[in-house]
Amino acid sequence: MKQESIKNIAVIFAGGVGRRMGNTSRPKQFLEAQGRPILIHTLKKFQDHPLIEAIIVVSGEDYLEETRSFIEEYQTSKVNATVIGGPTSQDSIYNGLCAAAELYSSNSIVLIHDGVRPFVDKDLISRNIACVQTHGNAITCTKSDITVFISADGEGVDSVPRRDNAYNALAPQSFFLKDILEAHKKERESNPDYIDVVDACTMFYKQGKKVHLVEGSRENIKITTSQDFYIMLALLQFFESRDVIG
Repeated sequence: MKQESIKNIAVIFAGGVGRRMGNTSRPKQFLEAQGRPILIHTLKKFQDHPLIEAIIVVSGEDYLEETRSFIEEYQTSKVNATVIGGPTSQDSIYNGLCAAAELYSSNSIVLIHDGVRPFVDKDLISRNIACVQTHGNAITCTKSDITVFISADGEGVDSVPRRDNAYNALAPQSFFLKDILEAHKKERESNPDYIDVVDACTMFYKQGKKVHLVEGSRENIKITTSQDFYIMLALLQFFESRDVIG
């Protein structure tokens, strides 16, 4: 039954199969670190945040029941729906947004986040929500610390953007639910395969909408490769030691 009250909702995309992770038969979101799956590390950050009132998880069809089993085992009670993703990451996010629209007011705030980005912190979630309330959207980013070249043919350099004007897009990326759904529907009409759309920020920019930056932390990494997984283990150990030392 749809609730008309305005909510702060996290839509967590957990539909990847981990092809870049290397020799593993399990999707990367189910790999364990410190006794719990990466997905649960991520969900707990939103579960424990006082401003997040609901979570929707998008899963690959083959792993839907396993995802639901983990959600129940680790008592992530704010998860109100677990839905099947689509052929692309943007299709999957669209399915999650549609599920949110069926349950909650269109004026709700939705934070779109990767299930394998477990180092999102409380302050970043809070600042995303505040930015949407003020500006209508929030794109988590960090300033680029590398020089980027633009090359159309992959052989020669066409241009070199100023590094001090360059940012790396991260997550969460946050919006009023009605705005991001409208953007998706508009994109699907003209570009149903989401060609050249890598995230919501790209979509908003393509449609001529201003996006607002919320600076995040370089620790907010996405676990994509085996190297990322080992970095995650090191970061978890670092945070644990820091909390003990105070």
